Amino acid sequence: MEQKLTKYERARILGARALQIAMNAPLLIKMNKDELEKINFDSLSIAETELDAGVLPISVHKPFPNKKEEELKRAKEKKISDEKIAEIEAKEEEEIAKDGEIMELANPEDEQEDSSSESSG
Repeated sequence: MEQKLTKYERARILGARALQIAMNAPLLIKMNKDELEKINFDSLSIAETELDAGVLPISVHKPFPNKKEEELKRAKEKKISDEKIAEIEAKEEEEIAKDGEIMELANPEDEQEDSSSESSG
């Protein structure tokens, strides 16, 4: 049974085998000198030829998730009315106004006073 490899599995297998070939591992497929010269003794091309020929003793284990016998149930969502949402938002705004510091708009007169005191000092 020939298993279909993903592009990631194929890349991983080719990279590992090409590294082995680059480290002088024996070739698993018979190639004559002319064929090797044609592909310029490229270890990745040799590994690809071996993988396509199906001679690599490498297998990929793809575990499947455990199947549950019970039926799946949809999680219940709490439905909130628009009035309730408006109440919650109003409470949050009150808390922010009470706890947080509210920034006021800057008046041009205030800025002029600050700059005049700095320049005189």
